[in-house]
Amino acid sequence: MKEVETSTLTSVVARILDNRLAKDITILNISNVSVMADYFVICSGDSSTQVRAMTGYVKEYIKKLFGRLPNGEETDMKNRWNLLDYGDVVVHVLHREERDTYAIEKFWNHGFKVKEEDWMKESEPFAKELA
Repeated sequence: MKEVETSTLTSVVARILDNRLAKDITILNISNVSVMADYFVICSGDSSTQVRAMTGYVKEYIKKLFGRLPNGEETDMKNRWNLLDYGDVVVHVLHREERDTYAIEKFWNHGFKVKEEDWMKESEPFAKELA
């Protein structure tokens, strides 16, 4: 397993999702408010098929780039909310309706959002490998 900074892993996950047309990508830094993880990456898909595909792409590319597999994985039978737990980074891929219903960002509003320009800049060295 290659050593990678948590913020870099988070940024690369967001870029993978962005490349796969995820909607409303949000990174929440929750390191100061939770021992569960340092970051949540949250995004939406328009269909169950897209939710499943985006989850698979994240697993594939994070394994390829960093040799990391998720510590845990949760999927519902209908692929409406998939979760990948990398320990320090938890990835939530939701169908847009579930995203609206569960409003994770509102629940974790005491964390702070990482700006898109920041995660795009940090993941730039990996852009060619993710294209």
